[in-house]
Amino acid sequence: MTVFGRWLRSLLDNPQLLLLLGIVLAALLAVTLFSQALAPVIAAIVIAFLLDGPVMWLERRGLSRVLATLLVFVAFLAFITLALVLFLPPLSGQLAQFFETLPSMIGRLRQGLLTLPAYYPGLVTEAFIRGLLDGAATDLSGLGRDLLGHTLAGLRSVVTIAVYVVLVPVMVFFFLKDKRAILGWIAGFLPRERTLVVRVWREVVARAGDYARGKVYEILIVGAVAYIVFLALGLRFPALLATLTGLSVVIPYVGAAVVTLPVAFVAFFQWGLTAEFLAAVGAYLLLQALDGNLLAPLLFSEVVKLHPVAIILAILVFGSIWGLWGVFFAIPLATLIDAVVKACRHSLTAENDPVRGEDRAA
Repeated sequence: MTVFGRWLRSLLDNPQLLLLLGIVLAALLAVTLFSQALAPVIAAIVIAFLLDGPVMWLERRGLSRVLATLLVFVAFLAFITLALVLFLPPLSGQLAQFFETLPSMIGRLRQGLLTLPAYYPGLVTEAFIRGLLDGAATDLSGLGRDLLGHTLAGLRSVVTIAVYVVLVPVMVFFFLKDKRAILGWIAGFLPRERTLVVRVWREVVARAGDYARGKVYEILIVGAVAYIVFLALGLRFPALLATLTGLSVVIPYVGAAVVTLPVAFVAFFQWGLTAEFLAAVGAYLLLQALDGNLLAPLLFSEVVKLHPVAIILAILVFGSIWGLWGVFFAIPLATLIDAVVKACRHSLTAENDPVRGEDRAA
């Protein structure tokens, strides 16, 4: 209790550290409690955060903030429109076709698995295989119907469409154009002594911003290359499988292994155990290897210095809290926690060290 009491007194005697912890806790609480109501605002902030890098790049080359924002914003809208027009129709069509053909694929798989009891009579029974496959077919077919039903229900919501199609782009534009004014307005509510908050903010924005933008580029590059490869090989559902391949890079160490299953599944039922099957699976594995050993190091370099165990824990924790967005921003959020912990440790150590205390005060 004596050690804890000293630590608590050091914390309470450090107003900058209390301010930092209060801001982090308030932000997490607001996102957790009001995530649905604030969803358009959060989406606009995330998109503006990702686009701020290109805007700043144009600013460093002499363009004004307004002109740089306008150019990046128009390019972003053009890219989204082009993607929706060219890619969404085949993707949705292939998704529907996949769920339509899934029962027949499972039927063929059933035929093969039902031969297992003849080869392993002491380990597998025919009743067990039939029950397992019947349950899998029912669950997967229901999943497809539910997914399409939820998608159509969401599309029928005119209010939701209006909010996301109109308000989010408008908010993105103003978040980009008036970034400094908005940050200045928020800073007006904070105490004048906020050195620790500013230091953590700059570190997190630099590291997490580069990571998030690099991850978007990685998804687009891997997805585009996968689509070209699958199309060239003649693999069925190339847009669907390329989308899954691109999204697989969101979850390090796990996504690539998980997406191997649908690629191998489709290739097997299209060609069987043939050279084409091996070529499709081999091309996918080669693409993942090139991404992990060449593309990802080029994009991220030393942006995020976290242990693999810390990354996996962050994905599990934040993914369970905020779903897909939590998985995508697990590493930036882990970077935030890492920066806050380091700041707390430095501040509390400096509190009891005269030399480092002078440095903290400065």
